Amino acid sequence: MFEIQVKMISPITSETDLDRALVYFLSSIGYIKYQDDRDFEDAKSSVGYRLFKDCFLIHPKKMWSVDELLNCLQTSRPTLYRHLNKLKNYDILEEEHDGIAKKYRLRFGNLSRAWSFVEANVKMAMENYRTMAEHISKLAEGEI
Repeated sequence: MFEIQVKMISPITSETDLDRALVYFLSSIGYIKYQDDRDFEDAKSSVGYRLFKDCFLIHPKKMWSVDELLNCLQTSRPTLYRHLNKLKNYDILEEEHDGIAKKYRLRFGNLSRAWSFVEANVKMAMENYRTMAEHISKLAEGEI
């Protein structure tokens, strides 16, 4: 199931601090919680943030096993899977099974290229909403 929060934001392309830019980005799509600078350190130290940045963004081509991720993040299996599933719902992770374990990485080993899948899914979702809105309008007008 594809699920993402979509809201109008101003891109912060003038930000030079990776952590600040990434916290803003990940919170704006609904992946992590962050309201303002009082939450910054908590957001930055969260498992979801560290999974995305320290594992997938910093090592985009590496295929990570669940055990490797658990070791790196020092978290519980349920917590890890909760965050992996969120990222899988955005459709930006590749999943591979090597016969022993599932492994994950950013799709194409590149966030920018992986984001094209998110955009395609958002476009398809919006087209489906448009179709439903048109159908509801016809129902309300007695055309159906």
